[in-house]
Parts: sequence; C-alpha cells; structure tokens
Amino acid sequence: MKQHTVVDSPYGPLTLVATDGVLSGLYMTDQRHRPPEESFGEPDDTPFGETTEELRAYFAGELKDFSVQLHLHGTPFQQSVWAELRRIPYGETRSYGELADALGNPKASRAVGLANGKNPLGIIVPCHRVVGADGSLTGYGGGLERKQRLLDFERGERRERNMSLF
Repeated sequence: MKQHTVVDSPYGPLTLVATDGVLSGLYMTDQRHRPPEESFGEPDDTPFGETTEELRAYFAGELKDFSVQLHLHGTPFQQSVWAELRRIPYGETRSYGELADALGNPKASRAVGLANGKNPLGIIVPCHRVVGADGSLTGYGGGLERKQRLLDFERGERRERNMSLF
C-alpha cells in the first residue's frame, strides 16, 4: 500500500512516498526521473511523522545523518551505489569515479552516475554530494541550483532562504 504527503522545505515542496508505511520516495518538484503522481498512492501524512521531523532538523542544521527507515527499490547495483552515497559525510563530496572505486569497480563511473540519477530518496540518500572528477557540479535530478544550495548549506554557507523551515 502506498501513501504520500507533500511537505514544504527551503528547496521547494517535497513529496514523500511510503510503501507499507516505510519511506520509499522523496521527490522535488520538476525532478528528473520523478514517477507519475498517480503512482504515489493515497494522500495521507500518517506514516511521515519521523521523516518530517528529521527533515526539519536537517534544514535547521541540527541533523547530519538521517536514521528514518527506508524502503529502497532498485537493482542490486543501484542499491550498492545508494548505500555508498549514505557513507559520504555531511558537508563533503565524492566524485563518480571515487564512488566506483569504493564499490570495487573503478571503470563503473558512468553506471554510478546513472544509478545516482535514479535515487528515489534525494536529500536523505545524499546524491547531491556527488560531483565531477574535477570538483565541478554535474547533473542533479533536482537541478544544479538546488544541488549548489544544498552543498553550500551543508558547508555552513547558509543563506537566509536556507533557514526557512516547514
């Protein structure tokens, strides 16, 4: 059974999706690879209390690591990439090549990029922390401006618009 709700954030509305009561999606407006709205299930904010609280704490600068239970549906390779994304420390970045190396497959940087782009739980599974080999910003499903703002926020370069909460 799927349920969803929409919460406000400093980066625009976030659609939270739960599968059988467990968070399975976090989507930004105009996000690439965003599933169709009709796949999100019934509107119901019941399963999202912990997620909403953790997002509030994150955007307030009080939380660096999410602990909410996740239901990530993807291929075994995608799952391994998403697990590696969760190992990137708050405020730091890694390149696609560094992630491929960490996965034991140094030639898989393009595949890592594709899996990164299919991440269904942006922000919580921090795909925004992945950059090009030269440190440049590269594709981000939520848009490069959001990616830059998230990276600036995590590096302590908070702007007034980052501080507005739900």
